[in-house]
Amino acid sequence: MKKLSFIFTLIIGLFISLNLHAQTKPDYYPGKWNVLVMGTPNGDSKMTFVLERKDGKLGGVVQDSTGKELTKITSVEEKDKTITAAFTIQSYDVTLTLDPVDDDHVKGSLMGMFDAKGARVKESK
Repeated sequence: MKKLSFIFTLIIGLFISLNLHAQTKPDYYPGKWNVLVMGTPNGDSKMTFVLERKDGKLGGVVQDSTGKELTKITSVEEKDKTITAAFTIQSYDVTLTLDPVDDDHVKGSLMGMFDAKGARVKESK
């Protein structure tokens, strides 16, 4: 009977530790991302996306290469690991879809027509 109690306790402990580990995994997208959109009619476009999670929802702003805010992100749709950020730029409503490549790189497209790639901006400490 003691062996059965020990095995049962061990199994319960394993499930609890796995659940705690899954909950402590960091959120992937919040932070600053330098994104290059290639092949637009005006040439390649460099933008910085500053993403943060507030009240469980992802949002943020789009900045130019100098850090000046260009526009706010109006919505972010999250599906699995993919995000689609909607914003207005130069009077056009556009969406940028991004997928993780590795811990610090993303790839995707603007409006499904222009390829995009990005890298996480590492904050110096």
